[in-house]
Amino acid sequence: MTTPVDEPTAWDERSTLLTMLRYTRDVAAAKCRGLAEEQASAAPLATSPLMTIGGVVNHLRWVEHFWVENQFVGGPDLGPWTDESPDQEFIDGAEAPLPDVLRAYADQAARTDRIIEGLDLDDRSASPVRSGEHPTLRWVVLHLIEETARHNGHLDIIRELVDGSTGP
Repeated sequence: MTTPVDEPTAWDERSTLLTMLRYTRDVAAAKCRGLAEEQASAAPLATSPLMTIGGVVNHLRWVEHFWVENQFVGGPDLGPWTDESPDQEFIDGAEAPLPDVLRAYADQAARTDRIIEGLDLDDRSASPVRSGEHPTLRWVVLHLIEETARHNGHLDIIRELVDGSTGP
């Protein structure tokens, strides 16, 4: 795995946004380097039993699926969540081998990239958000960057509590 890079090869809006999305994904994966299986499923925050490294990464995978394949394109919601278990992706990620979780996240990122490759940033989603508006692809990409960056902070905290590691 290479070191995450946050500088785009071109400075236009699309290149910048997609570089930052890739960068935040790469940071999430980098925070998993060198973890043993029991560390990836450890929940060191007593008040947040779903916050495991595997669970957070699996959540990020399903967030991309939901926002791009389901909400934006209008495909089926294949996420593992149910009314009875709305956070099932966190549970599944904690129980699955970390290499499988990381592979599924990388596969989802590749699907996301293929889908948005042919779309314009001003294209509108098939499904509306709570306000009834149909967000642009620009908003969806920014939302994925925000969500991934926020969870990278969670990964920082969990990783430090699990094995003392800190870093980018």
